[in-house]
Order: sequence, then C-alpha cells, then structure tokens
Amino acid sequence: MNTALRRLASVVVIMFLALLAGTTWVQFGQASALNNDSRNVRTLYREYGKPRGPIIVAGQPIAQSTAVDDPFGFQRSYSQPELYSTVTGFYSVVNGGSQLERSMNDVLTGQADSLFWQRMQALITGAQPQGSSIELTLDPAAQQAAVDALGGQQGAVVAIEPSTGKILAMVSTPGFDPNALATHDTTAASSAYQQLLGAEGDPLRNSTTSDNYPPGSTFKLITAAAALESGDYTAETQVPAPDTYTLPGTQTQLPNFGGSSCAATGQMSLADALRISCNTAFAELGVDLGDDAIREQAERFGFDSADLTVPMRVAESTYPAELAPDRTALSAIGQESVRATPIQMAMVSAAIANGGTLMSPYLVQTVRTADLDVVSEAKPSELSEAVSAGTAQQLTDMMLGVVQSGSGTSAQISGVQVAGKTGTAQTGRDGEAPHAWFTGFAPADDPQVAVAVIVQNGGDAGSEATGGRVAAPIARAVMQAVIGQ
Repeated sequence: MNTALRRLASVVVIMFLALLAGTTWVQFGQASALNNDSRNVRTLYREYGKPRGPIIVAGQPIAQSTAVDDPFGFQRSYSQPELYSTVTGFYSVVNGGSQLERSMNDVLTGQADSLFWQRMQALITGAQPQGSSIELTLDPAAQQAAVDALGGQQGAVVAIEPSTGKILAMVSTPGFDPNALATHDTTAASSAYQQLLGAEGDPLRNSTTSDNYPPGSTFKLITAAAALESGDYTAETQVPAPDTYTLPGTQTQLPNFGGSSCAATGQMSLADALRISCNTAFAELGVDLGDDAIREQAERFGFDSADLTVPMRVAESTYPAELAPDRTALSAIGQESVRATPIQMAMVSAAIANGGTLMSPYLVQTVRTADLDVVSEAKPSELSEAVSAGTAQQLTDMMLGVVQSGSGTSAQISGVQVAGKTGTAQTGRDGEAPHAWFTGFAPADDPQVAVAVIVQNGGDAGSEATGGRVAAPIARAVMQAVIGQ
C-alpha cells in the first residue's frame, strides 16, 4: 500500500512540476511572442487604448492618434496622406503596419527600452501611458516638389543633405491614403488593403528603399571614381571612345546611345566621356580597371551592404561577383546584374558633394516623450570614406560639365552651379521602356542637397525617355525647393 501511495505521490509531483514549467514558459518564455501575435486582440486594445505618438514634420503632425468612441479608444489619422504615405506607411487594426509606423512602433507606443523610466513614472503616478513622438528630417517644400514633379508617373525621389545625411525628401509614387486602412471598420479596412495590393504601381511599397533597379549610366560615376582613385587616370586622360565596342570574348557589339558617335577621333577625355555619357568609353574603361576595382569602389559608396536602416531597412544595392570581362564591360555602364536603390544613388552624389565622405542617411531627427522631453536626438555619423577629397573634386567638375553642356542640361538652375549625371537604364525585359535616372547635387560650390530620381519605364515619355529629358527636370525642382530658388 505504501508503495502505491509513493508512486501516486510521485506522479502528482511530476504533473505539478510539468504544470508549473508549462505555466512559467507561457507566462515568461512566450510572453513576447504572444503579446505581439496579430491574433491577440488584447494587444490591439492595449495599443489603441492609449495615444500613439505623433509623427511630425516641420513642427506639424502628419500622423497622430485621435480619441474615438469605440472599444479601441483611439484611431490613427493622417494629414496630407498622399504627400507623406511613402514615409509614414499605415497603422491598421487588421493589416498591421508599414514604414515608420512599423519600424518605430516601440517608440510610438511607448514600449521602447529607451522609454523604460517614462513607463515607470507613469506606473507610479497613475498617469495615462502615452507613446513618444518622432520628429523627421524632411523638408516639406522638397517633399511637395518631388510629388508635384513626378505627377502621375511611377517613380521615386530621394534628397539628402550631404554634410549630415539628413533625408530631406522621400517620395515613391503612386502614393495612397493610409486613413482608409486606419479605420476601425475591419471590413472596410480589409477591402481597402486588398484594393491597394492589387493596384497598379504597387502603392504600398516604398520604392526609394525597398526596390533596386539597373542604375544605367548613373553608375558611370562609380566607374569614373575607380579610375581616378587608381592614380592612373585624371579627368583629362584620353580614353578610347569607338563608335561600337566588341565585348571581350564575344562577337557582340556594344553601341552608344541611339547609335551615336562619341568622338570623331575615337578618343576623348574621361571628363568628356562622362559629360556625354559615352557607353563604349566606359565599357572599355571598366574592362581595363577590372572587376575587383569597380566592385571595391561600389562597396565604398555603400553597395553590397545589407545593414543599412533609415530606420526602415534599405534593400541591398548590388554589384555582381566574379564577372567575365564581357560582363564587366556591361556592369561598368550600370547594366548586366548591377542593381541600386534610389537612396543608394542619392548617397553616391552626397558622398561626392561632401568631399568624398559618405554620411549615414537618416530620417528621424528627435524622439520626445509626451511631455516634450528629448529621449534621443540623431547625430550625423560617417558611413565610409568613399573617395579622396581630390577625386571628389574632379568628379564634381566632371558632373558640372554634364549639366552645363552634356546630357543633363535640363537640370540647370539659373544662377546656381548644378552637378549631375543622367542615366537611361534598360530593364532587360523585351518591349519594356527604359528607366530614366538622374542623380546630382547643388549648389556645387556649397552643397546643400543631393538627389536621385528614377522614373520607371520612362513615365509619360515611354520608350522615348532619357534620364536627361524625364528625370533631370524632377531633380531640378527638388533642388530648387531646398535651396530656395
């Protein structure tokens, strides 16, 4: 009998310990996952039952929580949604969140580690917990200029302050209205979300950071930088510039844009080759420099890095590995498998404008509590030394030539020196119009803004598009807005 009782007691103890372990695991080990599970309605009530911090541009909220008479208590509302949806994204009861609403969620809800003492103070005093505000670096005039200049075309614009890395404009078109997703009418919110998922141009995506494209001739800035950094070339070095170039190891002829001739003599200076965007010159230059030299230079500008956040994660811009010489030739002119995000190409111009120093781009300037106490404030930080100061100056002079008398004259601003580079990138898909690119900065003698523009598939110009014709005027409008011209 005693043996049976001992066995029963042992089973009871084991069951009790199993229950204790299971309860402990659920309450502590799985607490974070359960709290953040989208199916956990209590999490939604907890988040919506207190004011979510506002997102602020130039002192004005572009996203904020307003009190509503329903079980949630507060609803997200967005002002000027078509202007800022690229940046704010959306915050929805049924569809989650995107962009800043997602990447800064812990701050906006007041749950970030940096806000621990504010939460403790609210707990002790019995005050209503509130999220913190985030103040952005955006320039409203530049943002508006980018939206207006893109018009109904699908594309993206990024503008950066070269000396700090502040993002002054971030626009991806088409935009959307986050208010339609923020409604507490779950049926309406789900319907609006599905419509946006199927909409032309994928408006829910932020193309400035999430998508990469063949950069076309804007990549020639990196090939030129590699040449100058090698010490074997200057802006005035004569380089071969034939009417066509036979890709090494093949019978394939690479022509210049539109079948044009770059130079009657078959040679021209490196500066002139960039000025008129001579394909054959840069293809042969790329082969002479070699695959490794161009890749190393691209990486110094930020390519092949998967760690960049602004705070949204930025898709990796890539330069392909282990290329055969014929592929190197095409990569040197921004084709083949080279891919770049719009923010990456803005970073290239920003580094050149900043004397060769690439600053880390950032979008959030200040985080404040509901009592306006500063929790954190962004400080400019150096990402890399992309090129030497001497190379940066030579590239600047060469880019001035592009805008003054080359392929980028549509970016000219009266009374202001503008440095830039155009690009017309083949997509690699039959029958599809090329992407139109422009990247540059102004004023060249005192850079205040670096910009990159892509208009997908030529926009309204279609197959007739070039970077100089389509993208350069958009860049000009954004630069003018920043410098007050």
